[in-house]
Amino acid sequence: MLRHLIYKIKATGPITVAEYMKEVLTNPAKLLGIWFISEWMATGKNAAFQLVELGPGRGTLAGDILRVFSQLGSVLKNCDISIHLVEVSRKLSEIQALTLTEEKIPLERNAGSPVYMKGVTKSGIPISWYRDLHDVPKGHSFYLAHEFFDVLPVHKFQKTPQGWREVFIDIDPQVSDKLRFVLAPCVTPAEVFIQRDEMRDHVEVCPEAGIIIQELSQRIALTGGAALIADYGHDGTKTDTFRGFCGHKLHDVLTAPGTADLTADVDFSYLRRMSEGQVASLGPIKQQMFLKNMGIDVRLKVLLDKSDEPARQQLLQGYDMLMNPKKMGERFNFFALLPHQRLHGRSHPMNACQSKPSVSPVAGFGELAWR
Repeated sequence: MLRHLIYKIKATGPITVAEYMKEVLTNPAKLLGIWFISEWMATGKNAAFQLVELGPGRGTLAGDILRVFSQLGSVLKNCDISIHLVEVSRKLSEIQALTLTEEKIPLERNAGSPVYMKGVTKSGIPISWYRDLHDVPKGHSFYLAHEFFDVLPVHKFQKTPQGWREVFIDIDPQVSDKLRFVLAPCVTPAEVFIQRDEMRDHVEVCPEAGIIIQELSQRIALTGGAALIADYGHDGTKTDTFRGFCGHKLHDVLTAPGTADLTADVDFSYLRRMSEGQVASLGPIKQQMFLKNMGIDVRLKVLLDKSDEPARQQLLQGYDMLMNPKKMGERFNFFALLPHQRLHGRSHPMNACQSKPSVSPVAGFGELAWR
């Protein structure tokens, strides 16, 4: 754990006390790495798989998952693994390369190619960068989208006596250098994304998220694997979630554009609709339940038994931050896409001598037996 923390701090700079407690308690990246290995094992230990991350940030999460793969090398020793990162920012891709790749092996760069950068990770695994998911090779893949969908652009709609009207941003006629929200005077094309039986009076829709989910679903249906999406969101219940953050504090989304990070909660009910007919979906499940199913209570007990009183208090505070419904416990969600046969066993008929296939539970989405 100390080596992991030192590596993390060297890669991304000093961390907060809250991050430290979160890392010591459960190391979310370790759980995600275990989740992918668990699914790989449950679906027959394919001879090769791709780990594809959408929006990898600074590459820290991918690095943590790769270390889990290295720690469980005896399990994966006969599997041909490759890493594929979908990143549009050249600056971030360079940071990711510094975090993940072996310095002694020079990177291959080709700005005009769909695969605009290639290298080898510190653990010897080939790694490639792409601007678009469409360019990632089709193959048995596990996809990760961690805090990716909540920053994609949304269209906002308000229900009026005249029907749905899209929310636009216009110049305030009273103050020439100020922006304001207004309603479109008539129907706009994006209204097609609203469900006919929608009961809410304010809706946010993200067409780009729908396109990505459909692409992921088609790939998983065709070549197997799974997708794990972890993000802030809801299951079609919330209305106005568009907000800005500057220095980890709420910031008016229309004030000083470009100085704040803009985000909108993911509507998982929309993602589910976009995947229907192609793959099965699980979730969204609250972080509190996902971590409980992944064995966080067992992990906490082991750590508490080995800790002195000050450390015990820190662990309990970290646990509270992760699990308390009023904190992270019910705000962060996990959602998975899997082939239909993963949940229902074999897709072909069984003969009279065969028993019904045993379907192992999907880690995190069902209670597992922990020893």
